[in-house]
Amino acid sequence: MSNTKIETFTGSGSINFEQDKTNVLDRSDNLKTLSEEVKKMDELTEEINLLEERVKDKKKDLDVISGEVIPTMMSEMGLSQLRLMDGSMIDVKPFYNATITQANKEAAFNWLRQNGLGDIIKNEVVVSFGRGEDNKAAEYAELAKGQGLQPAQKLKVEPMTLKALVRERIEAGKEMPTEIFSVYVGNKTTIKRKK
Repeated sequence: MSNTKIETFTGSGSINFEQDKTNVLDRSDNLKTLSEEVKKMDELTEEINLLEERVKDKKKDLDVISGEVIPTMMSEMGLSQLRLMDGSMIDVKPFYNATITQANKEAAFNWLRQNGLGDIIKNEVVVSFGRGEDNKAAEYAELAKGQGLQPAQKLKVEPMTLKALVRERIEAGKEMPTEIFSVYVGNKTTIKRKK
């Protein structure tokens, strides 16, 4: 029998079965740990989604109590404010909301202009340039449409400005087309705690 030594080239020069076994076990432990963390992440995401749904439901409940139940009860008692024994103040005030939908934009802007309120309409003109076109942008600012570019024009009324206008006009008894501006008027109860 001859003493022939057989060597296998693995690229590293030798095979270390113990090291390879340790590496496989380490990878196996890492995969198990990774899998556990992914599972935790998934469970937390689901738990957060459920909590967010509960918060939405609680906010709806709060809106009903604040906007309907308490104002109705206080109105029936002839009250708009109430001081509690601890010094806190319960106050019911009108709440206004309004929006201009895409479908009503033209009619809303026309109404504002016809009623001397066109100055609350913001008129934005925007032109976009690519990278490295700073010089072209400067020229365009001087020449505008002379360069063959078409600016995007956007007309809008800021939401808070619209709400303030609606509140002001309704409280003054002035006309405000509720359909065009999607006007909502309700009540809101606030509690001011004594400091």
